[in-house]
Amino acid sequence: MSKRGQMRLSFGMIFSIILIIVFLAFAGYAIVKALGWMKTINAGNFFNSVQEDVDKIWKSSLGSIEKTYNTPSSVEYVCFADFNKEENGLNNSGLYKELQFDFSGSENLFLYQRNSKSDLNSFQLKHIDLQKITENENPFCIKTSKGKVKMTIKMNSGDTLVTITK
Repeated sequence: MSKRGQMRLSFGMIFSIILIIVFLAFAGYAIVKALGWMKTINAGNFFNSVQEDVDKIWKSSLGSIEKTYNTPSSVEYVCFADFNKEENGLNNSGLYKELQFDFSGSENLFLYQRNSKSDLNSFQLKHIDLQKITENENPFCIKTSKGKVKMTIKMNSGDTLVTITK
């Protein structure tokens, strides 16, 4: 007669395994949430940096800065859009309609992310000449590269507002 080996797990062992699984699930959830917060923080830092540089040029009444800004890595384009006028330009291919989802009435600067959204995708940039920026291309978008975007912020003699170019 041969005896079969039997494995017995005590209640304490089963309960410990369940607790480990629950702990790992909560840890995974916390990591995903923290990464989402980091995207939002990076977007907020980007908006604040651009606004500070726009304010510097606006207050000086004349000047130009070419600067590279950090954006969240999932951002493909930084766009300026004027939803008080129609879409125009050749390179936009539907961006106007997609950016409208993040528009709630006063925003003019948008972070376009194809498959990833954060809580902070749009911002109202003050002291910019949105009509001039979007004159030939609405929305006016600048492609990002490896989480960085290069823009020129300038104000000419006689202007009252700042313009932004690629």
